[in-house]
Amino acid sequence: MTKIPHRLYLTEDQMPRQWYNLRADMKEQPDPLLNPGTLEPLKTEELYPIFCEALARQEMDGQTRYFDIPEPVREVYKMYRPSPLIRAYNLEKALGTPAKIYYKFEGNNTSGSHKLNSAVAQAYYAKEQGITRLTTETGAGQWGTALAEACSYFGIDLDVFMVKCSYEQKPFRKAVMGVFDANVTPSPSMTTEAGRKILAENPGTTGSLGCAISEAVESAVSTPNSRYVLGSVLNQVLLHQSIIGLESALAMEQLGEYPDVVVGCAGGGSNLGGLIAPFMRDKLTGVKNPRIVAVEPASCPSFTRGKYAYDFCDTGRVTPMARMYTLGSGFIPSASHAGGLRYHGMSPILSKLYHDGYMEAVSYRQTEVFEAAVLFAKLETILPAPESAHAIKGALVEAMKCRETGEERTILFGLTGTGYFDMTAYESYLSGSMNDHVPTDEELQKGFDTLPDIPQNKNI
Repeated sequence: MTKIPHRLYLTEDQMPRQWYNLRADMKEQPDPLLNPGTLEPLKTEELYPIFCEALARQEMDGQTRYFDIPEPVREVYKMYRPSPLIRAYNLEKALGTPAKIYYKFEGNNTSGSHKLNSAVAQAYYAKEQGITRLTTETGAGQWGTALAEACSYFGIDLDVFMVKCSYEQKPFRKAVMGVFDANVTPSPSMTTEAGRKILAENPGTTGSLGCAISEAVESAVSTPNSRYVLGSVLNQVLLHQSIIGLESALAMEQLGEYPDVVVGCAGGGSNLGGLIAPFMRDKLTGVKNPRIVAVEPASCPSFTRGKYAYDFCDTGRVTPMARMYTLGSGFIPSASHAGGLRYHGMSPILSKLYHDGYMEAVSYRQTEVFEAAVLFAKLETILPAPESAHAIKGALVEAMKCRETGEERTILFGLTGTGYFDMTAYESYLSGSMNDHVPTDEELQKGFDTLPDIPQNKNI
């Protein structure tokens, strides 16, 4: 029997030519977005002032199973894709587990994460429409960096509103975005009405992705020939990120493998939704029945302690309302180091799948997540991003279960990116000064109190 290699790279010719739309195989569609003014289901054209038209159509399309990846997008992808599927032999040995552990590594590009997969697509569609400026938010800075790269490539101006605590924790992220000509503003800021309102109500706030989204949307709709783009949560983003899972499934098929368990970190849902796409497709269509496990921070537990309700996607309450697992748009998470997971809600697609019992979810404190990250770095030589470390922790737990039961399960997890801009976080962990903040029920209730008082939320 041929030994499975440590790393498997597909060839360029084997890279998927289409994205997969998970909604097309869902037994029930996620509930529609609502117009916050009329509380009626949103029409596609109502999104045109915010999103590029092609992206708005992708956002609202629940029937088309596959979308062709435009050739200019594929050409950019070829600069860093296909990404490797890696067998974690050293990790398996150290744990003494009979489990086979694989991970899909998405950090081998300048942005250091999977975010470039959707950034390239969104910048391409903006260029195609003739849009000259984009705005966005970023938490840890990986999405902002990825979009800066993509906008620079396609010749589009970019304004990034970066969550204030991450802006302060990771100053070099701003520098990288600057290399690609992006303008970066710490959020909340005094440059928008939404930012000024948030600061007036909470002057010492460290910000959140919800705050930054409010500012970015306001900036986009108030500036000519400008549109807003988002790095997670949205249906269109999960569509673009499906290339992660499609490549993973093809690589595992070449090895004669199939995952019993698929583990991904969960903040807004971009990486998790992309990784699980073909495996959830198999689950929905009855081909296979893998377990799908979402791992989130205990400091921002949307799945594990949130409510399934209609909510605004931003703190300033200017976006359409989505039905999702949420902590309330007014919830401001603690300044944890996994900035990309500090979002009050979760992808409507993933929320629906979780609500209907197709997925599991767990949460962990950041010190135990960093313990897993350090172990992984020592054994696999990649320093993981704090966000990715949540998936590592989840995979370790699954592998340890196999050690106890003797089951030889195959585990696949998503290593979303690298942690080389997160040295303040690692230093905090190594020095013993890292804190674990887990919100109390009373703290969470303050966020739930901000949920829209609408008929659709009466029975939550």
